[in-house]
Amino acid sequence: MPVPRSPPPPPKASADRVIARNERFVIYKPRAGDTLRSLAYDYLGDANRYWEIADFNGIAAVEAEQALVIPLRAVNSLGVFSSGYQTVPVLAYHRFGQQASKMEVSVEAFASHLKYLADNGYRVVPLRALEDFLEGKRPLPKRAVAITIDDGYASTYKYAFPLLRQHGFAATVFVYTDFIGAKDALTWAQMREMVASGLIDIQAHSKTHANLASRLLGETDERYRERLDAEARVPRDVLERGLQVKVDMFAYPYGDATEILIERLRKRDYRLAVTVNPGGNPFFADPLLLRRTMVLGDQDLEAFKAKLQVYREVDLR
Repeated sequence: MPVPRSPPPPPKASADRVIARNERFVIYKPRAGDTLRSLAYDYLGDANRYWEIADFNGIAAVEAEQALVIPLRAVNSLGVFSSGYQTVPVLAYHRFGQQASKMEVSVEAFASHLKYLADNGYRVVPLRALEDFLEGKRPLPKRAVAITIDDGYASTYKYAFPLLRQHGFAATVFVYTDFIGAKDALTWAQMREMVASGLIDIQAHSKTHANLASRLLGETDERYRERLDAEARVPRDVLERGLQVKVDMFAYPYGDATEILIERLRKRDYRLAVTVNPGGNPFFADPLLLRRTMVLGDQDLEAFKAKLQVYREVDLR
C-alpha cells in the first residue's frame, strides 16, 4: 500500500535545547516554532509518530520553554497498565447513502462519526498497524481506532472517501473480487485513485462472498478445501495484479471463520483477518480472528460512542 508522502523537513531542533539524553530518552526544552510533528521528525525519523511524544507527556501541543521528554524507543508496546490493558476497536461499515437503513449509514451520520473521533482525542490508525502491536514491536496511540469498509460498494468512493480524506483518516476496504465493476460496485479506476491517496488500503473479502463456514451440498473434504483455497488465493492475485498492492489481510464473509479456513489463510501467508464479533483487540488477540464492531445505519451517535472500547480495566485485588 502506498504511504502518505512525508512532509518537508521541519527546521532542525536546536541542539542547545537538549537538557539531557541517553539511548532511550531526550529531555528537551522547546523553542518557539517547535511542534510535536517537527520533534517527531527530528528525533523519531517520522512526523506521523508525533502522538508518541504527546501520549508520553500527556499533552496536546508543545509549549515553548516547557520541558518535555521524547522517548527514542517504544514505550509499553503492549499497552499494559497496572489497572488494565489497551484494546483497539475496529469499526466495520458497508454502504453509505442519503437515506439510513440497517446496512447503509447516511453520509451525515458518517460525517458525525469522523468528527467525533477527531474532536475527542481518538487517533485513526491503519488496520495493518495492529500487526506490530500484536507482536509487541510498536505501541499504538492510547485511543487508537481502525476503520474498515466491506464489500466494495461504489458509495465507498462517492461518499466515504471524501470524508476520510478531509480528516486524513486511513481505512481498509475489503473487496470480494467477483463484485468489482458490477452495478453499484467500485471500479478499478476508483480503487486506484483511493490507493494512490495513501489513505486507503484495498484488501481481500474472498472471491464470491459465499459463507465459507458452510459446505456446499455433497461437497467432499477435498473439494471444500480446494474451494476455500481459491477463495483466499484468487482475490489476492487479482488485487495485487490490478492495484500493485500487498494483499495480506482478509475479512471473513458474514464474519464466519472455521479452523479449515484459518488454515488456508495461514498457508497463503495472510497476516490479519477480521470477524464481526464486537469488541476491542488487546495485545493477546489472535491476528486471524480479530474482533470487529459493525456500525449500522439505524444506530445513533450515542450507540457509535459505545463501540469505541479502547481500554479494559482489570481488578487485580
